[in-house]
Amino acid sequence: MLKQFGKTLVRSAGITLLSAATMILPSLASALEVGDKAPDFSLQASNGQTYSLADFVGKQPVVLAFFPAAFTGGCTIQCKAIRDSSDEIKSYDVAYFMASVDTVEKNTEFAKEYELDFPVLADPEKTMTEDYGVLSERGFANRWTYYIDAQGVVVKIDKSTNPSSAGKDLADSMAALGFPRVAQSAGL
Repeated sequence: MLKQFGKTLVRSAGITLLSAATMILPSLASALEVGDKAPDFSLQASNGQTYSLADFVGKQPVVLAFFPAAFTGGCTIQCKAIRDSSDEIKSYDVAYFMASVDTVEKNTEFAKEYELDFPVLADPEKTMTEDYGVLSERGFANRWTYYIDAQGVVVKIDKSTNPSSAGKDLADSMAALGFPRVAQSAGL
């Protein structure tokens, strides 16, 4: 009888482990990596417009800088650092966005408060953050930055974004990746 109990226990544990593995492995297998096609999205932004990745594929690279939550310490520092590097960032022919799981209303208020001159995407349904593998177990976006080329392929994922140097780091990464610069007029 003890031997039968042991077999049942082992079989039960095996089924439990198998069930856990089938729940965990698909999410690991679907984690976005460099070389993958970036998932499309369609989200409202702080400037009142709706943006989709498909709007830029075939035209220009896209940078998505995720942050956990508006009006928090590190996120405010990160967004202001990107704002303060605006001239350098805008010298590249890219579409760049910040994104969080906050509502469009909260991100709009945040962008106005800190005079952000770039769109802040709102993903309150957490669809894009899940598709990009950015959603943390606490329900917020991780502070990661995705660099997507003009063909819609992820060419870099920065998972160690430093809030205070985020703007400079973003510009440096675009230069290192060879993202195109805005064409200068002949008379300038």
